[in-house]
Amino acid sequence: MTLNPQKPQNPQNPQSSELDVAADLLKLLADTATEPRPDDQLAALTLAVAADLPVLLWGEPGIGKTAALTQLAEALDLPLTTVIASVHEPSDFAGLPVVGDDPAVQGVPMAPPDWAVRLVRAGKGLLFLDELSTAPPAVQAALLRVVLERRIGALRLPDGIRIVAAVNPRASAADGWELSAPLANRFVHLLWAHDQEVVVRGLGGVWPRATLPRLDPALLTDAVAHARRAVCGLLTARASLVHRLPTTETKRGGAWPSPRSWEMTVRLIAFATASGASREVLSLLVRGTVGDGPGFELLASMDRMDLPDPELLLAAPESAELPDRGDLRQAVLDSVVAAVRARPDRARWDAAWALLVRALETGAPDLVVVPATTLATLRRTDWDVPAAIEQLAGVVTVSRDADRAAPRVAAQAKAGR
Repeated sequence: MTLNPQKPQNPQNPQSSELDVAADLLKLLADTATEPRPDDQLAALTLAVAADLPVLLWGEPGIGKTAALTQLAEALDLPLTTVIASVHEPSDFAGLPVVGDDPAVQGVPMAPPDWAVRLVRAGKGLLFLDELSTAPPAVQAALLRVVLERRIGALRLPDGIRIVAAVNPRASAADGWELSAPLANRFVHLLWAHDQEVVVRGLGGVWPRATLPRLDPALLTDAVAHARRAVCGLLTARASLVHRLPTTETKRGGAWPSPRSWEMTVRLIAFATASGASREVLSLLVRGTVGDGPGFELLASMDRMDLPDPELLLAAPESAELPDRGDLRQAVLDSVVAAVRARPDRARWDAAWALLVRALETGAPDLVVVPATTLATLRRTDWDVPAAIEQLAGVVTVSRDADRAAPRVAAQAKAGR
């Protein structure tokens, strides 16, 4: 009885059976599975792909950018076409001139490369532009039309094609260049970092599953209105954010605000709203489109868009629903005090005190200190002190005592060193 049966060797090539076994082992190593798993950066990537916006992944070499794109293409059932930008000439993207029978009459058509023709024939696919930071400026200029107009020579890529690029920071790129400002402003920039749990589980054979966001048809109209109101509201108040070209070459190669990138932001907010994306995913996308500063301002203004109307709170303070987040609750209480200051009367002043009691009962006590102190200064001489003040007096007193004691404690600690 043979305990270790082996495949018959080819007498012409005695090593062929060993290569067959090696191939079997490689197949087993490549056999991996996927599972649904929360992953903010993967969710941001798939949402931007669904929104049909070009995405640029930033990450150190070996971080898994190419592997993520390969897995994304497989999960979305899209053929993947990889183009290494740094090994191409500008004519590879602008098109190669082909002289016909009568150039004076027919002109000289610009023939596209074979990979572009294959994408058009497929009708859908994922175009992956790798190593973008090692492409010289002339090649980056030729890529502008590919990314924005989706034209390669005389050929236009169909709507089913999505574009994703990858770039290494200049410090870790071989002969790297900074991205030109016009090219950088056409992308949604996502920082690609490794997650230790994802890597460990993936090396064990199970990677996160990439899925396109599920859009709720009932929310589409409201999502568009919400996105436009959010962006237009911010830019109306902050005109300087409409277009702000960074002053350094490095920052110009990243995300920065322009009419083009704000238009992309509107689209991303609409898709995130219609799909119920998390705040973390929306933050990655917004900051990756207009930059960190403008992005954080937009997110903060969006938080305040959904705050309750102070007049409705004054009308029914005992049943008011206040935000759980401390900064939003503070903003609501401040807006109520401001509303009383703008139109002061006894009933509104009493209602504001009742609302502060409600806030004291349902949240952190320190959040009512400043609004209570300010509201007390609005009292008219003929207004009686409401009973609600008694419930708040202790909190305000403790806060003031703590403020007075803080310098003394600090001085004592310094003297004891």
